[in-house]
Amino acid sequence: MLLFDCLMMALPVVFLVASVIIAVKAVERGKNKKRTVLMQLASFAAVFSICFICPIIAGAATGDAAAASAGADGMAYIGAAAATGLSCIGGGIAVGNAAPAAIGATSEDPKAFGKAIIFVALGEGIALYGMLISIMIISKIG
Repeated sequence: MLLFDCLMMALPVVFLVASVIIAVKAVERGKNKKRTVLMQLASFAAVFSICFICPIIAGAATGDAAAASAGADGMAYIGAAAATGLSCIGGGIAVGNAAPAAIGATSEDPKAFGKAIIFVALGEGIALYGMLISIMIISKIG
């Protein structure tokens, strides 16, 4: 039974690694990069949905109240992870666009440093807001 559980846990990882290898080979052969990235996102979404739905269905089939509570806690952890992850991606995009512009503005006019650094800090604030939401979600669980 333990071997079966290990195989079931390793199957999504193997699928994702195989899709990455296939995507790299496709790009090396000269396939369209945009289409390859979209296929990667589709394969990730498929693996995520399967890994997300199967435990919920298995917990509903048993009718166990403890399993239902654990499922709710799991959903809260997924929500906290999504809040942190997506806000950090957004903050990274914002800082990635604002920081070079701030450096360029400062190199042209050193007096513009204060104004420029504010825009970079605003981008970093997005990630902090996501982390705070995650802390609030996790504190509701415990």
